[in-house]
Amino acid sequence: MIELGVNVDHVATVRQARRTYEPDPVWAAVEAQLGGADGITVHLREDRRHIQDEDVRRLRELTHVKLNLEMAPTDEMVAIARRLRPEMAMLVPEGRHEITTEGGLDIVSQEARLREQVARLADAGIVVSVFIDADPVQVEAAKRIGAAVCEVHTGPYAHAFRAHGHDAGSAAVRAELEKIRTAGERIRALGMRFNAGHALNYANVGPVAALPGVRELHIGHAIVARAVFVGMREAVREMKRRITQAALAAGR
Repeated sequence: MIELGVNVDHVATVRQARRTYEPDPVWAAVEAQLGGADGITVHLREDRRHIQDEDVRRLRELTHVKLNLEMAPTDEMVAIARRLRPEMAMLVPEGRHEITTEGGLDIVSQEARLREQVARLADAGIVVSVFIDADPVQVEAAKRIGAAVCEVHTGPYAHAFRAHGHDAGSAAVRAELEKIRTAGERIRALGMRFNAGHALNYANVGPVAALPGVRELHIGHAIVARAVFVGMREAVREMKRRITQAALAAGR
């Protein structure tokens, strides 16, 4: 069955707006687990704009489901991951001026360096994922550097879905979904795990959850936003229901 990884970064965003101690992203992670989350994701950014080092340390101690650490492929972040040993480390591009991750990692342009970082993480027993665009060239490069998992960037699909009236049948939306499906097919053919995420929400998640072979969806902002009104447990439960229903309807 397809799994849900809940990203709690933006609970920390609210906390950091006041530079205080609440709301606690670790509490949010516990609530997400109680709501049925299969994993917890956090992005420890180089500028520490939301998640802090102490958050990751406490999550490593208290999380009873998989911990996925999103990180830039830098020596500092690799050293942190090797020390804390999350179940998975996902390498992502990172820009100081972006609001959120704006695109997939360009593996092709930095294969040698990324291969070395992947090897260091894998040597510590960490499953290594890479966040990439739905581009066959990047999929092939991910295999060459030794990644075990590819998380396909669903942002272009989500943006097309919203721009075209939330119509999953529109040509533009179908075209973006087909790119994800094709990338996922190639990922699996190369023996890697096919995950997906970015900008998925309660309205647009169904068609992605129905794709063949997708193993995990990582969703954060939409769940945290819904949790403001219904609480984290219920927000996670509702997302799990939508994912499960879509997967079952597709015969998954």
